[in-house]
Amino acid sequence: MALSIISRSFKASCYIHRRKWTNIKHFSIATGEPEFLGVNTIFTNELKFLNKDSYHPIPIYRIFDGSDKSTLTNVKLDNETLLKMYHNMITLSVMDKILYESQRQGRISFYMTNAGEEALQIGSAAALSLKDMIYAQYREAGVLLWRGYKLSQFMNQCYGNCEDEGKGRQMPVHYGSKALNFVTLSSPLTTQLPQAVGAAYALKRAKSDSCVTVYFGDGAASEGDAHAAFNFAATLDCPIIFMCRNNGYAISTPTHEQYKGDGIAAKGPAYGINTVRVDGNDALAVNHATRIAREFCINEQKPVLIEAMSYRVGHHSTSDDSTAYRSNDEIMQWTKYTPIMKFRHYLEKLGLWNQEKESNLVKSTRKEVLTALEIAEIKLKPHWKDMFTDVYKEIPQHIKKQMEDMETHLEKYHDHYPLSKYKKL
Repeated sequence: MALSIISRSFKASCYIHRRKWTNIKHFSIATGEPEFLGVNTIFTNELKFLNKDSYHPIPIYRIFDGSDKSTLTNVKLDNETLLKMYHNMITLSVMDKILYESQRQGRISFYMTNAGEEALQIGSAAALSLKDMIYAQYREAGVLLWRGYKLSQFMNQCYGNCEDEGKGRQMPVHYGSKALNFVTLSSPLTTQLPQAVGAAYALKRAKSDSCVTVYFGDGAASEGDAHAAFNFAATLDCPIIFMCRNNGYAISTPTHEQYKGDGIAAKGPAYGINTVRVDGNDALAVNHATRIAREFCINEQKPVLIEAMSYRVGHHSTSDDSTAYRSNDEIMQWTKYTPIMKFRHYLEKLGLWNQEKESNLVKSTRKEVLTALEIAEIKLKPHWKDMFTDVYKEIPQHIKKQMEDMETHLEKYHDHYPLSKYKKL
């Protein structure tokens, strides 16, 4: 049943650009006139503007419908996978709370929580293979967590210590892992989309049995890079999943001010991309949609756009106060239907979870996170020379000169700098 729903979602999103007129005889054939290139349609004598009201909205695929029938779906995962997904969602939530408080205490400079989007991240990550390449934005810590990124690695990056793979040169939450096929995040919005399509095209040429998944928000979809990436992927038939996290707001701009059409999903058919819209608060639905999309991308060597509808429960970041642009009543309404609560209810109905297990998991996870934080916090900072390395294969002369000037400066004024807190070469 669930698979047919997915198929109908694909059809609902694709019928506009091709399938609607499959069996209709083209007027141009009857008259002998040449057909217009790039358009498969019919002629009409009626002049009419077309807009969002001309089409039915793309439906939202979900499995958790709020009733007990959710457990009867034939989209089932084994118990081990279900429990791992829930453990990861709880770990992500606990880590968020602790690191958010850490920033508020002045111990780290910045943080972004994932509250309300745990199912989107963990559900999709569980459907992908480790050989699939990930291009993320800045709210996909759960994808890394699923792939095996350790709590110590999260802490090292946020604290920018000498064990941070980025050597302290990135803002907190800008993770990356070559070992886990997760490209390091960058702050500029949407730059990862055309890069991801290029990587997918490379996989296609290499005849790889893997794909690329690129995560981005509804705000990123407003950028020009997104449109270039969609068209690039569609015209070159690239095996890529565009995973749009539509959480209602691009920082402070609500989606109804960003788009006047049918959200982000409507852009897929316009570019000739198979598209599905899914309930981003439903871990099973996200997982199933991602599995089907991955199979399609690899088997057909074509792109898929998934718009995952969710809600950002927390502030955009520690630099944001979301109550300035949305009401507390709105936030409280969504906290009653969080992805974690939905998934926990599902596990309880299966007999896999209870309050005792919940309390033990939260308690043990909090201890693990705090231990990792305390260790990361006292580690030395990277050596100051790391500011100048890793940009070029061979350091150019002008940067060498800057490094030498810095070294001379520190030798002369070392008493004014806490050099004991920095790693020595």
